[in-house]
Amino acid sequence: MSSEPLNHPAEIPRELDRWNWGAFLLNWIWGIGNSTLIALLALIPGINLIVMIVLGMRGSRWAWRNRYWRDAEHFRMTQRRWAIAGLVIWIVVIGGVAGLFASIVPMMKRSEAYQMSMELIQADERVEQALGDDVTAGFWVWGNISVSAGGTGRAELSIPLSGSKGTGSAYAQAVRAGGTWELLLLVVRAEGSNVPIVLRNKNNLQIPNAPIDL
Repeated sequence: MSSEPLNHPAEIPRELDRWNWGAFLLNWIWGIGNSTLIALLALIPGINLIVMIVLGMRGSRWAWRNRYWRDAEHFRMTQRRWAIAGLVIWIVVIGGVAGLFASIVPMMKRSEAYQMSMELIQADERVEQALGDDVTAGFWVWGNISVSAGGTGRAELSIPLSGSKGTGSAYAQAVRAGGTWELLLLVVRAEGSNVPIVLRNKNNLQIPNAPIDL
């Protein structure tokens, strides 16, 4: 088998030796299409980001050496198409993930567990003293809600809060049995305070720094 380089000159022309966005964004896919199998290392967790950066820096050199190109313009146009494809795919993926999160949050806010929690929070005098009388929830509500076919379920929610006096967060646990939700735990923490406000603690859990009822 001949060891002669595929292109002449063998070294990539200086004007083409630049950052390769297609190699960076599409890494292993770009590697297969450009006969640069070292790009498959991007599939290994832990080093994939490093490999992506190396591909971005050296991808043009490797692609020039590993495939046949009619001329510099052929190489330039092909790599530009890879870059455009990579950008489109990343936009679609990021948009899809953002859309998924954006749809989950409203679903959580429509849940009974969330509604019950916010009603107690907004009616509690201690929360009003700490955060203000106009407490509202932020957009990003984190957690999970699961309901089985038998009507049972469980919810854990982390709710960002803000009011005229400050900000804080609430943590809630609820269970569902017989089609009815019950709030087991609801704790509010005001920013800057080490003392939590316990609104509900059905199972008498130990909560650090919480006041002890005598």
